[in-house]
Amino acid sequence: MIRALGDGTSFHALFATHPRLTDLVLSPDGTRLIASVQTINDQENRYVSRLWEVDPSGERGSRLVARSAQGDFAPAFAADGTLLFLSGRENAGSAAAKGESDSQGVGLWALPHRGEPRQIAHHPGGISAFAVAGDARTVAYTADLPPGAVDAEGSAVLLRERRSALVDAVLYDAAMTSAVDAGLGPDEPHTFVLHADRAPVNAGGQGPAGAGDMALSPDGSLVAYTRDARGLAADMNVVVVADAATGVEHHAFSGTGQRYYHPAFTADGSALVCQRQREETYDTEWRVTLVAFDLTSGEETDLLPEFDNWPWPGRAVLSPVRGDATLWFTGDEQGHCPVFRRDADGTITRLTASGAYASLCVSPDGATLYALRSTIDGPPRVVRLDAVTAGQEPVFLRAPGGLDRLPGTLTEVRVEADDGFPLHAWLALPEDASAERPAPLIIAPHGGPQTSWSAWTWLWNPWPFAARGYAVLLPDPALSTGYGQRMQERGRGQYGGQPYRDLIALTDAALARDDLDATRTGLAGWSFGGYLANRAATLTDRFRAIVTHAGMWNLEAFQSGTDMHAYFRKIFGDPRTRRERYEVNSPHFHASELTTPMLIVHGGKDHRVPMGQALSLHSDLQRLGTPAGFLHFPDEGHRIEAPNHIRLMYETVLNFFDHHVLGREAGTQAVGDAGRPCPTRH
Repeated sequence: MIRALGDGTSFHALFATHPRLTDLVLSPDGTRLIASVQTINDQENRYVSRLWEVDPSGERGSRLVARSAQGDFAPAFAADGTLLFLSGRENAGSAAAKGESDSQGVGLWALPHRGEPRQIAHHPGGISAFAVAGDARTVAYTADLPPGAVDAEGSAVLLRERRSALVDAVLYDAAMTSAVDAGLGPDEPHTFVLHADRAPVNAGGQGPAGAGDMALSPDGSLVAYTRDARGLAADMNVVVVADAATGVEHHAFSGTGQRYYHPAFTADGSALVCQRQREETYDTEWRVTLVAFDLTSGEETDLLPEFDNWPWPGRAVLSPVRGDATLWFTGDEQGHCPVFRRDADGTITRLTASGAYASLCVSPDGATLYALRSTIDGPPRVVRLDAVTAGQEPVFLRAPGGLDRLPGTLTEVRVEADDGFPLHAWLALPEDASAERPAPLIIAPHGGPQTSWSAWTWLWNPWPFAARGYAVLLPDPALSTGYGQRMQERGRGQYGGQPYRDLIALTDAALARDDLDATRTGLAGWSFGGYLANRAATLTDRFRAIVTHAGMWNLEAFQSGTDMHAYFRKIFGDPRTRRERYEVNSPHFHASELTTPMLIVHGGKDHRVPMGQALSLHSDLQRLGTPAGFLHFPDEGHRIEAPNHIRLMYETVLNFFDHHVLGREAGTQAVGDAGRPCPTRH
């Protein structure tokens, strides 16, 4: 629990050290529920995971899994009830001594209910993900192979040669590709299948940006995985179904302009269910649904043809009962992320009344669900749900991660946009906000843009701001999820158009309240929210200060520099022949309008929004003489991940707003913030 405030310790410092629930799994017999909980390490520079056992009945308190160790993560159960997980425990000692991450030594471990843990699979460079068969002793896992290697032994030889050469240069003969905050190759993730007493079978490569998206049929005879497109064909991928014993490909499903994610076999192994995404293009908007592939005929069926929202972002959970076509999924809806049930006849029922759900698990009889539930004002907690009843509130189980209390309250803001579309935002209010003491307001648009303020977040969380006395508006503008396809149509191709106007409409609606101070406002956004912050900086001077974290500034330069260059060019077009959207939406064309003080936050290893975007904006601010700061994290990527960096970011941002929004002397800190390290100044 976060302890009560007022003891001289700032909320954001406590926030950075709070335990984080990240995964939840249920044993095949339904008696064991295991949660993965991240806590801060002794150096306070990294989160490390530990496995906890939660009582499914809710009668007993949770406890650490016996014989588990710090650094065990990604739990799953084998068919016989053995607990499997990833861990770098054999390499943790040497890595810790050097102050390094042990992720490169991650192996796959097995922990029987009674017995000692043993490593069952290891790969040079580590294992990044795995999947299990429901009824067989078969495991699939993802591990990288360098060019020229076909197995672990060949990989080890090439990696040793690379280290011995003391050269880490890479010669690319195709476009560089990566998953967000991952490397740019040249190693490629592959799918391996591990059978009892046999060497792992290489079932094929997942493409340069493969992320371990795979599944095994219940009997372990088939493995399914997604293969990412190479080069400029980023508008599609392939779902591969291969023989788990030989790696021979049986099926390859794909569709022009479609990408597939989260494969899952039905209980009888006759079909494969996937999430299908049609990503935005110049002429069409995003659309996400669930589809089923018949493994005999190859026929693809849309399972949610009339569902206006999306099954997003997590994996659908299929009934474990043979012959039962029921499935459950989550999806954003009106500022929540409920659990939905789809029956065999296509009927869809919203099971939960409020909150955002993740890590769905279903009991062996299909009657009970377990999940992690969070809200904007509450971090993830373990809950139990009835698998049938509509509009229910969950039963909370006893597990780590709960909050004692927050420094404020949560409410909603609603207004009509300039085109009549109903808009929604959450508003976090500090404890003492009133008509007599109106609070200053920070507007914080989300990233994405295809996402929503529906769940607890550890990045750009509103409550450290509320603890400092700020109200925080969390708007869902055009392109947000959970408001139907019309919300996507409204914003297609105009990042700085309708989304920006929606943000301003929600800001005006919030400032109509008498407990908010319209004369003291700031704007802060990350990723797409950072772009909206940059856009606002060139279109209005109504905000006293703006913070932009990993935001786009020059869209023409961005489209060629981002790791998603092909995806972005689909939306905006080739700038040499179709310049209109760049000229209308790119903030850098209006740099001369920059007058609001700005703080830039950026990671040096950000491939999604490259560092050049921040450098270009900072250069323009300096050239114009606009007050500006640049908080640079050389070893961070698109997100800020390290707990000491998270704490420092909040502290720097809050001090920046204190100075420019509240008028405090530059460099002063609120009570309780003293003694923390400050960034090096240049």
